[in-house]
Amino acid sequence: MIKEARYKMSAERLSELKEELHHLQTVREKEVAQQIKEARSFGDLTENSEYDEAKTEQGKLYSKIAEIKNLIENAEIVKATEKTDVVGMGSKVTVRDLELKEDVTYEIVGSQEADPALFRISDDSPFGRGLMEHKKGDVVKIEAPVGTLEFKILKIE
Repeated sequence: MIKEARYKMSAERLSELKEELHHLQTVREKEVAQQIKEARSFGDLTENSEYDEAKTEQGKLYSKIAEIKNLIENAEIVKATEKTDVVGMGSKVTVRDLELKEDVTYEIVGSQEADPALFRISDDSPFGRGLMEHKKGDVVKIEAPVGTLEFKILKIE
């Protein structure tokens, strides 16, 4: 029996996904159906590029709906840790790159909320996993394609 993947996320992210699903199933689905209806009115479907585009859009829409349903059905709600002595989900961690001598603050989030550009890293990423359960002052070694990187944990919020 194959075990379904679980997707860690906050209750807020789950709510966002449910809202997006509702929008896609109501508003967007009607828009695409209207596009198909209009394209059909142009006549011969064998050489009707508008119809082909509308059907492609419909396929993308149904794929997105299926993806979001899967995320919702397999969501694992995680609560942010209230501890500030150990890195956990929801922690904001300020680390110093010991090689570059730069300080950066990251937030540890579930994989569905990760956005490296906003310094939100997944607890499943090598960096996120490496920080988990460590304390202020710890030096953490992270294996990366460029070699081993070392970070010192300066602050946990």
